[in-house]
Parts: sequence; structure tokens; C-alpha cells
Amino acid sequence: MNLAKMIRDVPDFPVKGVLFKDITTLIKDPDAFQEAIDALVDRYIDQDIDLVAAIESRGFIFGAPMAYELAAGFIPIRKPGKLPGDKIGASYTLEYGTNTLEIHKDAIQPGQRVLLVDDVLATGGSAKAAAELIEKLGGKVVGIVFLVDITPLNGMEKLRGYDVFSLIKF
Repeated sequence: MNLAKMIRDVPDFPVKGVLFKDITTLIKDPDAFQEAIDALVDRYIDQDIDLVAAIESRGFIFGAPMAYELAAGFIPIRKPGKLPGDKIGASYTLEYGTNTLEIHKDAIQPGQRVLLVDDVLATGGSAKAAAELIEKLGGKVVGIVFLVDITPLNGMEKLRGYDVFSLIKF
């Protein structure tokens, strides 16, 4: 199955000049969604993953089923004001503004092996911030995985030094 063809382009979203890669057209198809999850899980099945951390919100779509398949715990990394307990945060720049991510302070124990998941790699800012949060808590980022990498935005540059994988490249 050609998963790339299942993703639609939406011009000028969320702001003028951005070509948004809409994954909802892929995830609504049960065969495509299952194939994507299986392909992402297969890469990490033998890597002793303790936790899967996913970035709000579309990262949750992939992170939760991956955690289940990898027999790992699931950690949400969220936007400000969404987590009820003690948390730490990190700010980052994205292609159309800035934002902040937060994680519970007790989400990760030192030495735990964490797979970080998000839907799309664009500029790499959110993934870099999330990886830094994991490391601040003593976690080891085993890999950073995306469904899609928008290669012209050079997000891989910000993630140099990490094992980064994307299933689809545009």
C-alpha cells in the first residue's frame, strides 16, 4: 500500500504559506492505519522500550497503539495547562510561531528507555523540546519516530545525535 498517497495536502493551513500534511485521510482507513502502526512498531520491537512518549495531539494517535504493541507504558507530552500534576516544560519554535510542551515530573524514572513519537517531522522544534524533557527526567531517548518527514523543512538537523526514523518522506 502506498501510504504517502493516503495523506492529503491542505494549502495555507494553519497559516498562509504552510502546506499542511493532513494524516486524517490515512488514519480513517483501517488497513492503512494498521499498516502504518505495524511498520512503525516493527522497527522497535526488539529494542527493550520501557515507555513510549508522544507529543500532543496527533502523536497520541500513533504513540498509544505503539505502546500497546511494544508492551510499554505510555507518556503524554502536552501543551501547557493540560497536565494536572507537577510538571516541567520546554519552549520551542515551529514554522509558524512558538509553543511550549510539558511532561509530568514523575513520568520517567532515570535510565528508562523511551521511544518518542509524533505524527509529522517539520522543523524539529517540538521533537527536540520533548527529547530534552525526557532527558531532564533521566530517560534515555532510544529513538524518535514519525509517520511523516517533510524533508525540505530540515527538521532532522535539530535532531542530530538521535536515532530518527520516519515511515514517509515528502
